[in-house]
Amino acid sequence: METLLESDSEEQHRGGETQDEDGDLEETLTDVHGSASQELLQDLDNSDDLFPESYRINSPDEIRLLAIADNFQRQYSHLYPDRKPLLLCPVNECGVKKFVSTTLRPTPTTYPQLFTWEGCASFVADFLTLDLLEPPAELPRFLFSSTSVLQNRRATCFEVATLLCSLLLGAYYDAYCVSGYAVKEMCLLDQSLQDCPLLDTKVNSQISEQEQQENKYTVKPQRELKSRFVIEQERKNQQAEAELLKQKPQEEDEQRPDDPLRGLRVHCWVLVLSGSRSIQENFFIDPLTGNSYSTSDDNFLGVESVWNNLNYYVNMQDCSNGCADMSYDLEDLRMWEPVLFGAASKKQLILDVLKKKEKKMTSKINKDDEEEDEDPRAFEMPRSWVSYITIAKKELETCWPEGHKLTRYRKAQLEKFAPYLRSDGLITRLTTYRDLDCTEVTAVKEWYQHRKDHLEQREINKVDSFTTERFKRGRRFHLLFHRYKSHTSEFEHEMAFSSARVDELVRRVLSSGEMTEIFEGRSDFLYYRQVVFDRHVQFCELYDDDDPDDQPVQKVVERFHRNKFKPANEDVAERVFLIIQRRIEVTYHLEDHRFIPSKRSFIKPEESTEQKKAEDFTPAMVSSFQVDPSEKPLQTLTLYNMLQALMKDEEKVLLQISRSKKEVRDIVACRQQEEGNVQLLFSPWTTTGAAKARKQREEMERLAVEEQRWLQEKKKDILAPLLIRLDNAETLSAEDAKQLHRDCLAEFKQRLVEQANLIQERYEKETLELQKKQEWYQQNQLNMSKEEEKEYQSYCAEKTLQIHVAKKRLSVHKEAAPQKYLALDQRLKRDPRLAPHLLS
Repeated sequence: METLLESDSEEQHRGGETQDEDGDLEETLTDVHGSASQELLQDLDNSDDLFPESYRINSPDEIRLLAIADNFQRQYSHLYPDRKPLLLCPVNECGVKKFVSTTLRPTPTTYPQLFTWEGCASFVADFLTLDLLEPPAELPRFLFSSTSVLQNRRATCFEVATLLCSLLLGAYYDAYCVSGYAVKEMCLLDQSLQDCPLLDTKVNSQISEQEQQENKYTVKPQRELKSRFVIEQERKNQQAEAELLKQKPQEEDEQRPDDPLRGLRVHCWVLVLSGSRSIQENFFIDPLTGNSYSTSDDNFLGVESVWNNLNYYVNMQDCSNGCADMSYDLEDLRMWEPVLFGAASKKQLILDVLKKKEKKMTSKINKDDEEEDEDPRAFEMPRSWVSYITIAKKELETCWPEGHKLTRYRKAQLEKFAPYLRSDGLITRLTTYRDLDCTEVTAVKEWYQHRKDHLEQREINKVDSFTTERFKRGRRFHLLFHRYKSHTSEFEHEMAFSSARVDELVRRVLSSGEMTEIFEGRSDFLYYRQVVFDRHVQFCELYDDDDPDDQPVQKVVERFHRNKFKPANEDVAERVFLIIQRRIEVTYHLEDHRFIPSKRSFIKPEESTEQKKAEDFTPAMVSSFQVDPSEKPLQTLTLYNMLQALMKDEEKVLLQISRSKKEVRDIVACRQQEEGNVQLLFSPWTTTGAAKARKQREEMERLAVEEQRWLQEKKKDILAPLLIRLDNAETLSAEDAKQLHRDCLAEFKQRLVEQANLIQERYEKETLELQKKQEWYQQNQLNMSKEEEKEYQSYCAEKTLQIHVAKKRLSVHKEAAPQKYLALDQRLKRDPRLAPHLLS
């Protein structure tokens, strides 16, 4: 909900003018009040015929209701002269007085977003722009229908509450519009002193009471050796920080200027009573923000009346202490005075339906056909004069005016965008500031949707220069989380991955001095790897194009989970590769009832060089520590094989480290490419996506037609195969044109000769086959049966026909070939691309 600036009348009230001046001011404000509505009325006067008849004319029941309301208003003013008049019969957009309850139009919708009160309140608050009441301490004289409000997208708080209440009644909530008084910030839609709901400012200091009960038979944990004095000092420091955080808002509240119109500012909101849709407690809904409040909230200072589509109730309770002590039992005539006495309420309608069902059941059981005389009912509320409220799907998707909304909070600014409005898929941006004036930015948090790179959230911390990105599952490299430092000399990347990776990597932290990788569920039980690089080499060299893997490794630490299928003294818990020192240290898992693990350290032999041969392995290169002294020491050959296996593992680890560094580079390069060309995924179930899909389909059909036309033209173009051979086919020289002419004629002549040769070969083949068949018949005619003679005769007839056809085709081809050749020559000379060069 967007709002206008503070009205001039409030500044004049704050100036402390005299009573006479106030009287003149009221007349002036009366003229100003409804100026926006009067302008809209003038625009609508010319289009009165467009409105239904119910908008322009009152029915007999409505005329009677207006008389009842006028009588009630006169009695109310006589009995309670100190109270302000009630909002009973405001003027609609056609200049006709309508009772406020008939302005409510219960409207059920088919959109799942509007099935709950949260969805209805959020849509109404985002869709409309607020028109402030002028003057702010008086009731409005105009109350437009919800259909006009949805069309104009501008409304007062009463019209916004009317639309929200209509949607809630259609969703089967027991909702009422409330006319009362609220604080200045709520009436003016000023949220600059409130904390943004997207900021998690609350510190969870309470410990959960639902802790698991301790089992007295379990082993007690070791006692934590920590000073009580230190613990007490930490507790005092935490309390002091919490009190300091509490004092800051209080000091800021004390610095707020007093509102001279406190308790007089008119506001309208929605009351939802318990009993329907599983609502357990009564609560208020502010239609301007869509937020819910308790009925005892301090922002609401008093209630004059409430109404729904069935009746209108006047509050008879004292509101000097706000709304905290109010009762909302509308059936209690001591607390609430109805305009239509005896009219059916929602509870009474439900009871009547239950009674009718019960009577039907009892009449079927007792077979009693006697009809009871029903009591004459009181005057009921007429049907609503407002047309059925329709909300388009596109309006629901782009709910904000112009698809964008800006809200200022305390030290924060929240921006919301409609889906597909921005090319980068941004839908929400939260900017936090260090000061109340919002001049120094501390962090920017952004939410995205429908992005092809699956980016969902990005947070930029301006203080420590860290950028955090979160992704949905299914993107490249299985990346879920990426945190990196930008615009600094230091280098750091932190990444989290999904469980779909083959190497079971879940987290990687890469900085200027080391790299840490965390694994889960590996078959080799590896869960931790730490790599320490040489700090004397700048880490930015890792990203040089020349030697990206030239970063020397000093130490690699790997840790493993316990493998139950191996003895503890053979199951490696940690191994350390000291690359520069040429040493490998292995630590095994703890055995049962042991406090110290077994260890073994290896020194790698020197490799062979041009000056000396490789160093031989000796037992002195191994130092072992056996926890169990009864175990026999390993033989030299076993230790040598163990060292060889560790050296192979070291090569594999170094190769894996190189691959990890390359993967980081690829991820960074991929992210830079994706940010340079952001692509969105358009859902066909949205209006924007459907329009986009329709345009893409039309474009594809157009391209397919053009391609088909181009192919047909190329088939007809005899010069197309020859033009491809030229470098510049658009501009032909005289030599090129003559060469194309000669080549085209030569190739056509060659095709004619080849076709003639093919027909001649076919003729000779058929003739040879017939001769062979005749020779076979001369040799076997005495021993042939009648069936074989018939087959021979049919074969000779078929071959004779084929020979005749081939001979005829050959003669026709020889006659037509010169004519085709001349026709092609004339066609080439008439071709616009060759004619200027051939005729010159």
